[in-house]
Amino acid sequence: MTRTRQREAGEVFGPRMTLFADVLSVGLATAVSCLPLLTAPAALSTACAVLRGATEDRPATAGRYFSVLRRRMRLGDLTAGAVALAGALLFAADLALAGAGLPGAPLFAGPAAAIGAAAGVVVLRACARPESLTAWPVALRQAARDAVQDTGGSALVLLAVATAALCAWMLVPLAFLAPGPLALALTAVDVRRTARNAVLSADAPS
Repeated sequence: MTRTRQREAGEVFGPRMTLFADVLSVGLATAVSCLPLLTAPAALSTACAVLRGATEDRPATAGRYFSVLRRRMRLGDLTAGAVALAGALLFAADLALAGAGLPGAPLFAGPAAAIGAAAGVVVLRACARPESLTAWPVALRQAARDAVQDTGGSALVLLAVATAALCAWMLVPLAFLAPGPLALALTAVDVRRTARNAVLSADAPS
């Protein structure tokens, strides 16, 4: 995502500032679309797809975001949202029970947190994959493989989530803009993976 157009004559802001504004508008649109909760995976996936389109000179605007989201919403997206919500609630309940002082809770909390983090990375990386627009099972399988093979990218995903959470915690209104930078980070990690695989394929002996 490094290609940018040249500033036009008379243009006040350069392309990087324009992309920044687009990311914030897409982030706000994503936050609104996530409010029903069941639509959260589809909303984040759509944000990644729209931001990925910026590398192909397609507009990364809130209007295009809602247009893509409206065309793609289907039963599979709602099912994915229900599964993700159920998993998040189960994880939160497990951590709450672990923090209640039950016997063996400290031993349980560590593995539970590790499993939850790994599952979160897979889901977020699946949202960034183009396959998530049409087939969540395929996107999840590919994302699980990516999470293992590209540990650096997975660490970047965790760092992006931690940064977004920290910003939202420091200033609550930023929570409505955080999905945009998070989607941009997820998209960048996936583009990085694609470029890395292309280089490895080119260097592989025929």
